[in-house]
Amino acid sequence: MTPTMMLSTILREAGSARPYADSRPLTFEQIPVPVPRAGEVLVRIERASLCHSDLSVIDGSRQRPLPMALGHEAAGTVAGLGDGIDDLELGDRVVLVFVPSCGDCRACRAGRPALCHRGAEANGTGDLLHGSAVLVGGAGERINHHLGVSAFSQYAVVARESVVVIDQDVPFEVAAMFGCAALTGIGAVLGTGALAPGQSVIVFGLGAVGLMAVMAAAQVDGTTVIAIDPLPEKQALAVRCGADHAGSPEQAAELVNTHAGDGVDLAIEAVGSARVMEASLALLTRGGALVSVGLPHPEQTITTPALQFAGLGRRLLGSYMGDAVPSRDIPAYLQLWRDGKLPVELLHTDTRPLADLNESLDALVAGEVVRRLFVLQDE
Repeated sequence: MTPTMMLSTILREAGSARPYADSRPLTFEQIPVPVPRAGEVLVRIERASLCHSDLSVIDGSRQRPLPMALGHEAAGTVAGLGDGIDDLELGDRVVLVFVPSCGDCRACRAGRPALCHRGAEANGTGDLLHGSAVLVGGAGERINHHLGVSAFSQYAVVARESVVVIDQDVPFEVAAMFGCAALTGIGAVLGTGALAPGQSVIVFGLGAVGLMAVMAAAQVDGTTVIAIDPLPEKQALAVRCGADHAGSPEQAAELVNTHAGDGVDLAIEAVGSARVMEASLALLTRGGALVSVGLPHPEQTITTPALQFAGLGRRLLGSYMGDAVPSRDIPAYLQLWRDGKLPVELLHTDTRPLADLNESLDALVAGEVVRRLFVLQDE
């Protein structure tokens, strides 16, 4: 039976000083379990992952309406259904998706649901696709939703369009990473970047998204995969994920020159840095493409020779959520995992209780974790 109250993680003020273990920007509060409206689903959250997109809201680089219940990468089970939903059942195991697609806007009609206009608008205002926010604090105040999910809570009401049903035997620790990291990293390589057999790719930034990109690139026949990160331990992990060569940012140009000749066919920028974007463009061969998946601070700008685009045929491509179609791609990517081609378990650093979230923010900043998952229920 669904309880009437739940534990939820709330951010009430952005820009707290580090270390977060001391400033403790996230509070853990008991709030009412929301009730799904027409077109909405109540999900019991089983595992939720900590991602840099959560951190970008906490440090203020991605401004969102506050107070907000954070968390956007998670898996759980269907615990309640709003009116009009007849294709889900209670107990279905689901992955949550941080862009709900309306199916009828310009982007959705073009087959690009990750860029849904209505979904982006709702995410920006802290609402849900089918209506205003349903979360309420202890004093009766509105609590905004994070990317239509708010997964650092024991329960979440989300739009039907924010869930993808998966098989019951997929472990929650695996499933949780497919709602953001897998869609973004794999989609950047196989979707946006369209990496072809025999081509070369360099991946800058070896967090979960970058390592997912490495895994995806390693599945394409005859590719050369170069992985770049300042931390030696992440370089070593990238090799375990399928990279042929790994090194530091200072070694990137030499690795490309040695293993990809006059440049790589594809560069994946998963750092969120304008300077890394500029450096990535300079490492492309003629006709090569840079796919930007990181989230630089809004004030960052890039400066790069304009002639390289028409003169060398280079391309700069933005990729939000890997240009994914979640209902299609999550099952397909999970099949790659079943086939042993996506060893995503390598990215699972550990699993902690929700109370460890503030301290875990510091570990994420320091690069000590790739994907730390959190238990939301009593086990």
